[in-house]
Amino acid sequence: MNFPENLRYTKEHEWIRSEEDGIVVIGITDFAQSELGDIVYVEIETLNEQLGADAVFGTVEAVKTVSDLFLPVSGTIIEVNPELNNTPEVINSDPYGAGWMIKVKVDNPSDIENLLTAEAYAALVG
Repeated sequence: MNFPENLRYTKEHEWIRSEEDGIVVIGITDFAQSELGDIVYVEIETLNEQLGADAVFGTVEAVKTVSDLFLPVSGTIIEVNPELNNTPEVINSDPYGAGWMIKVKVDNPSDIENLLTAEAYAALVG
């Protein structure tokens, strides 16, 4: 499994990467996509909404299951990855790159520091 050191992680298997000006990019981890299997659809209808930490911001549908997507920190969703409409399977092949899901303007950037490090997440998923 691949868990990049420059990201933070949640127990619900989302990752978060800080960009500039309090903007973060969020997706699901390599572990999550491997557990889900072939991803066939992503539904995110929370664009421009302000949500609290741990709120559901969308769902991801695989061949056998549908899973909720949880926001790691509170903020406003400012962008949804348009590629996911036509090629949701990119999450399986590139979960930390082209398979990103949303960009968020974070309410409190220091909240990111409370999330799991790559080492702690790797220990969590074994």
